[in-house]
Amino acid sequence: MTEEISLRGAELNLSYHGTTVVEEGRITLRPGHVTALVGPNGSGKSTLLRGLARLHRPDSGTVTFGDGADALDLSAREFAKQVTLLAQSRPTPGGVRVRDVVEYGRHPYRRRWRATDPEGATAVERAMQLTGVTPMAERPVDELSGGELQRVWLATCLAQDTGILLLDEPTTFLDLRYQVELLDLMRDLAQEHGVAVGVVLHDLNQAAEVADHIVLLHRGRVRADGPPAHVLTEDLLTDTYGIRIEVSHDDTTGTLTTRPIGRHSKTLHATT
Repeated sequence: MTEEISLRGAELNLSYHGTTVVEEGRITLRPGHVTALVGPNGSGKSTLLRGLARLHRPDSGTVTFGDGADALDLSAREFAKQVTLLAQSRPTPGGVRVRDVVEYGRHPYRRRWRATDPEGATAVERAMQLTGVTPMAERPVDELSGGELQRVWLATCLAQDTGILLLDEPTTFLDLRYQVELLDLMRDLAQEHGVAVGVVLHDLNQAAEVADHIVLLHRGRVRADGPPAHVLTEDLLTDTYGIRIEVSHDDTTGTLTTRPIGRHSKTLHATT
C-alpha cells in the first residue's frame, strides 16, 4: 500500500541576501516516521527545516501536503493547525508562568472575539505531562534553566496538537537524561500517535537511534537520504565531514554507532 505523504519539500532553493544556502532541497515527512536531518555546520539543515515551516520562503520549489495542497497557500492559522516547529531559540517572556506559555500553543484554535477552546485544557495538561514540566507549571519561565525552558517550549509545540512536528536541534541545553527522554518522546509520537516528525540533529548516533529515515546535507545539497544504515556509511560520512568516521553495527541489537577518529583518539582493542 502506498504511504500517505504528510509533508513534502521538492526542488527547494533557499537563500539569504542573494546567497543560495539550500539548492534543490528535497525531503519527505511521513506519518508515523521520524526523519532526521544531519550534516556539518552550514550545510543547510536548519534552513531546509525552516523552509518546510514557512519561516523561510523559498526562491523556488514546492512545499505540499499529502493531498497535494500547497502549504504556502494556507492562512497562518490553518497552517499552524497542521505544522508546528520547535526552533533553536525563542525569546523568554518575563514573569509568565509555565502553564501560560504552554497555552500559547493553542493560539490556532482561538479567535480574536471567541476565546473558547473546548479541547485546550486537556491538550495543555497532556503536553506538560509528556514533557515532564507539570511540577513547574506555576513557576515563571524566566527562572528556569536552559534545559527546563527547552522542555517548556516543546510542551508548547505539543499543545498545538498538530500531525507534523519539526524540531531544530531540540537536545541543545538538555542533560543526558532529558536528551534520551526527548528522543524516546519523538519515537512515541511517531509510533503511537502517527505524528510525522522532522528533526535536525548534530549527534549522528542519536540520529541513528531515533530516525527511520535520514537526510544528509552537505554544502546546501542533499548528499544522500534513506534508512540510517544506507546513509551513515564510513565512506560517505568521512567524505562529508572531512574527518575519518568509523561505523560499527551490532547484529544482535541492530545498533549502528559512529565514531570520529581524531589525532588523539584511542584505539579500542577487543579483550578476551
